[in-house]
Amino acid sequence: MRATVTTLLLSLVLVACGGGGGGSAPPPPVDNQPGLTDTTVYSSAPDASLPGAVEAAAVSTQSVTANGQTLSYTATAGHLIARDAVGAAQASVFYVAYTLPGADVATRPVTFFYNGGPGSASVWLQLGSFGPKRLVSGVPATTAARPFPMVDNAEHLLGQSDLVFINAVGTGYSQAIAPFTNRSFWGVDSDAALFRDFIQRYLAVNNRAASPKYLFGESYGGPRTAVLARRLQEAGVMLDGLVLQSPAMDYNSNCGITNGSGCGGYLPSYAAVGAFHKLTQPVPTDLDAWAASARAYADSAYAPALQAFVTSGAQAPALWQPLADLTGLPVSRWQVTLNVGATDYRQWLLAGQLLGRYDGRMKAPTDSALAAEGDPSSTWIGASFAQGIATHLRDQLGYRNASTYVVLSNAINVWDFSHNGRALPDTLPDLAAALAQNPRLRVLAVSGYHDLATPFHLTETDLARVDASRVKIRNYAGGHMSYLDDATRIAQLADMKAFYAGTLALHAAVDLGPERRALQATRPAVAVDRAGTPQQPGSVAPTNESAFQTGLRDPWVPPTMRAR
Repeated sequence: MRATVTTLLLSLVLVACGGGGGGSAPPPPVDNQPGLTDTTVYSSAPDASLPGAVEAAAVSTQSVTANGQTLSYTATAGHLIARDAVGAAQASVFYVAYTLPGADVATRPVTFFYNGGPGSASVWLQLGSFGPKRLVSGVPATTAARPFPMVDNAEHLLGQSDLVFINAVGTGYSQAIAPFTNRSFWGVDSDAALFRDFIQRYLAVNNRAASPKYLFGESYGGPRTAVLARRLQEAGVMLDGLVLQSPAMDYNSNCGITNGSGCGGYLPSYAAVGAFHKLTQPVPTDLDAWAASARAYADSAYAPALQAFVTSGAQAPALWQPLADLTGLPVSRWQVTLNVGATDYRQWLLAGQLLGRYDGRMKAPTDSALAAEGDPSSTWIGASFAQGIATHLRDQLGYRNASTYVVLSNAINVWDFSHNGRALPDTLPDLAAALAQNPRLRVLAVSGYHDLATPFHLTETDLARVDASRVKIRNYAGGHMSYLDDATRIAQLADMKAFYAGTLALHAAVDLGPERRALQATRPAVAVDRAGTPQQPGSVAPTNESAFQTGLRDPWVPPTMRAR
């Protein structure tokens, strides 16, 4: 590992001279360890803010060995300051970037990753999906060693793109800068604007205006991507591809969020989960074909009957046995209600067992520790990922900080979900607008058949509202985080490689000169940035926040906001 000596020295000079505003202050002690010891105390509290910040990062040379080949890359872990259009500092945003040294930035893609929540850090994607390191979870089994071991990731995406993992304000080590507070950015629109401003700063400081650009958002990160893409392109940052991992594009169409609409979109997922547990009639040998038949039945037979049930209470006795055969849920349950929600299905399918919400293949006895938090598929991975990111940052990447890396903040409990005049976001119009803004932009949507949080068929019907010729949809065995499944991760990577190849061909055919010049003129790069007066070492008492301040409930809204 090697320290970012220039960045750190510039930071110390700026602090000493008061550069960037906020007056002078004595320099902090010189840190002679490799990497970066960041003495700032971070907080995820809604009303917390930093008095100031200095951009600094730990930069190290790393390597990953996959498929018999060793690839060297640069890892950067630290903060950049997101500023609004008039230059006001908004937040110190923590990120981790994995980049190939010496690559031509004019042609080398860069992909920005983030999870959702809202209030989730990017750790799930960073250490579970296509980064150079991966935690071995053994999903869907619950027999792997814990904490999960970390290995070189054979399915890394560095062959196609540089990777930047962004942590939303109040997660990881990201925090607002006064006069803003964390809650200033806890809303659909303010969050997307902050991500836009961070990405613009990253592009400027790293000279990436000419690079092909991609966004990769998971769960709530899906609607964030739609709004963010629109806002980036309105600011002149044209994108090449959007990857939507298990997205919740329209909160109003998901009965698991609103409690106010029929759950027809879930039926094909129930069929996949029931088949996995060998309760369907028949038990299929071809998952894709089974899902296709379930999808057809849901649309042609179940949807109209369900609409009649929801509006008038009309029963559909002729459907009870076919539904039981398709889903594994007994006729007696369908007789209770034709509108079976995911929570009931998870509790009813296997007596004495609770199925996972994020992955319905996973189960645990209802009185077990694995089921105690309400979702064994979430509980199984949580502690290992929290420990894994702390170890990775400190011991491998050389970034040291005594604050808690907040995996899940309480942001979701106070989030402003309103968007475009609706109480809950429908971001399909934003996605359609982003596609209209940019003829070369393409979308890849990926889902797990066994996801009982954002069911794959609901994603399909949501995305049918935008230009289908610009959207590719791929479904796999697996849950919400389909990439945790070892076989699926291989298949998903292959689809992503094809997606990058196709979108890069479109990128190469466009005259990017005006776009590049406009970006470079709008946000000139500076080597190091400073806002206000940063904390001095010891000036703020250390905090001991919980890494998990709420359950992993993505997508979700507080009960007071749900339709009745």
